[in-house]
Amino acid sequence: MPPCCPLSSSRRPRAGASWRPGEAVLRHEAVGVFLAHCGWNSTLEGLTAGVPMLCWSFFAEQQTNTRDACMECGVGMEVGGDVRREVVETRIREVMGGGKIGREMRRKAAEWSEIAVRATPHPGGRSLANLKSLLKDVLLMDRLPSGNKA
Repeated sequence: MPPCCPLSSSRRPRAGASWRPGEAVLRHEAVGVFLAHCGWNSTLEGLTAGVPMLCWSFFAEQQTNTRDACMECGVGMEVGGDVRREVVETRIREVMGGGKIGREMRRKAAEWSEIAVRATPHPGGRSLANLKSLLKDVLLMDRLPSGNKA
């Protein structure tokens, strides 16, 4: 670690420390793969950043998100339950290497990042358009005649 990095000191902060701008870290060009538990937030952050994911899920929605990242989106690779250093190293090399699997995962990750950018709230983005439509529908509900309310 470079000396300017807080992780280089002997006093390491917790992983979720407030100084850590997670999304900025994921978007950094040096990040080639994201080891994630695949909770909803980390999954969305990985997809938005366009970074392939090593999925290490434990409970709740994490298993579903892992399946989606691996099978539906093509950006994830499952680490498995009995995680060992050698397994993680092998998976990292597989994703970041020049092989077909790694190239395809990186291509899909970039594709999903573009989809996320198009969907985010900016003029013309789907998220903003959907929010405006929802607000319009909710606000107009009070103006409809009583027989037309759902």
